[in-house]
Amino acid sequence: MTNITFKNSDKKLDLVILVGGKGTRIKKYLNGLPKPMLKFNNKHFLNYIINFTIKYNLNKIYLLTGYKSPIIFKKFHNKTYNFVKVLCIKEKKEMGTAGALYSIKKKLNDFILLNGDTLFNIDYFKLIKSLDKNNYGSLSLVKNFKQDSKKLNNLSLKNNLIKYDPNGDLMNGGVYFFKKKFLKFIKNTNSSLEKDILPLLIKKKKINGKLFNDFFIDIGTEDFYKKTSKLLLKNFRKRAAFLDRDGVINHDYGYVHTLKKFKFRNGLIKGLKYLIKKNYYIFIITNQSGIGKKIFTLSKFVKLHNQLKDILIKKKIYINDVKYSPYHIDAKINKFKKKSGFRKPGNLMVKEIFKNWDIIINKSFMIGDKLSDRICAKKSSLYFEYAKDDFYLQVKSLVKKN
Repeated sequence: MTNITFKNSDKKLDLVILVGGKGTRIKKYLNGLPKPMLKFNNKHFLNYIINFTIKYNLNKIYLLTGYKSPIIFKKFHNKTYNFVKVLCIKEKKEMGTAGALYSIKKKLNDFILLNGDTLFNIDYFKLIKSLDKNNYGSLSLVKNFKQDSKKLNNLSLKNNLIKYDPNGDLMNGGVYFFKKKFLKFIKNTNSSLEKDILPLLIKKKKINGKLFNDFFIDIGTEDFYKKTSKLLLKNFRKRAAFLDRDGVINHDYGYVHTLKKFKFRNGLIKGLKYLIKKNYYIFIITNQSGIGKKIFTLSKFVKLHNQLKDILIKKKIYINDVKYSPYHIDAKINKFKKKSGFRKPGNLMVKEIFKNWDIIINKSFMIGDKLSDRICAKKSSLYFEYAKDDFYLQVKSLVKKN
């Protein structure tokens, strides 16, 4: 088990996604949309990228926009996904892939940088681990599958160091890890990471790399664009475990909202690891009327789940998303004082997951401890079981059934 966490001392890593490009290579398919907002399987490509990243314990996600930025702002700005807030930043003029970073230069910690038109299904921890402490960053590499991008191509890798090689068969995978000190190269001018900054640092042997053989797609090429919907389904459509929280993941002592009172149930860690091994998505679906009733604050709820995220990630357990409902007819906070389909036995929390993720519903399941959970599962066409004494033995049995 890796001991690496997504933290720089007491600060979490940020994630930056470059979404300002015009998509000239596939212009005829854009229909007025910025390239990352193209839809595949009724989901924006940018949704696929964000869904992949929010399992990590990130600080913030910054979307650096340019072309058709209002479309991206409307969909993503100030939204929160799995307790990670997304902020959209619009460049005042076209600044290039390096210059675009200048606007958030003072806000960033160590950070992961992604291209908004590629998706690389890699383990970010492995990329981070490949970085020599004296260097500025590490770049994900992929075999060149005859893609027509001319940026950071003809590369080779030796002892984790990237170098240019006329016979090199590696290319940029579109995922970078940079230390904060890298930002000293970012100036308030139009410049390119791929053409101006990284080539110089590569020649100085200051950029590491890691070759990955995981699923990779670049929607910026016409050939791959046409295959994208099918390839995304093949790689991201999965079975899912929908789990109530109190009484299923942890012992229910009533309105649990601090780590001190949070105790995992028997077999929980082993069971979650088993689900990860079997390639399941893991979603938490929880009523949290204590927020609306002012028993605890939303910030305390969020703090607890960020703490849980850190604990579980250290055990290589990733929760893909958490949906919670603060609504109750007896709530003391007016905006939460109502009947809502987001509160179980309603199933709007589950429906949101179905809308935003590719789920094999008839092979997925829900575990709960109350009748309201069972009714929610039935409305959602999910197989349901009440929580049993040993979580691991229960999910192992459920996986075999599916």
